[in-house]
Amino acid sequence: MSKGTLRQILLLTDGCSNSGDDPVAIAALAKEEGMTVNVIGIVGEGEMSERGIDEIESIAEAGGGISQIVYAKQLSQTVQMVTRKAMTQTIHGVVNKEITQILGEEKELEDLEPEKRGQLMEVVDELGETMDLDIFILVDTSASMKNKMPMVQEALIDLSVSLRSRTGDNHFALYAFPGKRKDIDKLIQWTPHFDSLSGAFKKMSLSGITPTGPALQEAIRIVRKRMKKRGIDDDERFDLEEVDM
Repeated sequence: MSKGTLRQILLLTDGCSNSGDDPVAIAALAKEEGMTVNVIGIVGEGEMSERGIDEIESIAEAGGGISQIVYAKQLSQTVQMVTRKAMTQTIHGVVNKEITQILGEEKELEDLEPEKRGQLMEVVDELGETMDLDIFILVDTSASMKNKMPMVQEALIDLSVSLRSRTGDNHFALYAFPGKRKDIDKLIQWTPHFDSLSGAFKKMSLSGITPTGPALQEAIRIVRKRMKKRGIDDDERFDLEEVDM
């Protein structure tokens, strides 16, 4: 079975961007370039306006990803769930494209006979564990996030522990926005060593504005640069010959 690389931008924010380009439009651009944008909205009791919730959901939808609104105390479990669910959703999308190419425009995964669909689901599950995974983690460090930073750190460390059980290679980068002099600040460059997460949050500084659009745009640039450096064609292809359709 041929394998590719799943690329996720994981945005953690409490919503309501207030500076720069529209983050929904930028998320759509990320999807076009083969990246999935997942958004976790972190709220406290009585927080989060309807505008903020709408923005979080719209960013994820435009980016082909998953959104989840959570209270800070529920964050650790949610980060793991969103990451893994997004992997499965992305693979489903690519598998459906493969099926369309093989069987024509009229058929999708759900249209196959139960036995063949079951075989394909096994393929999807296997790919979820064996494909390489690149996660670009983008953390909102606007002033309103101050009391949530300890929970964000705990959640990301828990995520790193959960990913170690996968057989595929995992790499991540951690950036915060707004940056001191740029749209985003690098806390950890691309690495497979999730242990470095524990000390990264000491480098964060909080600011009043929330430039989510420019931050996502910079995230796309960095992921794109990594893809070019590795010489990767982002149009992943899976070999489905083992499933006789």
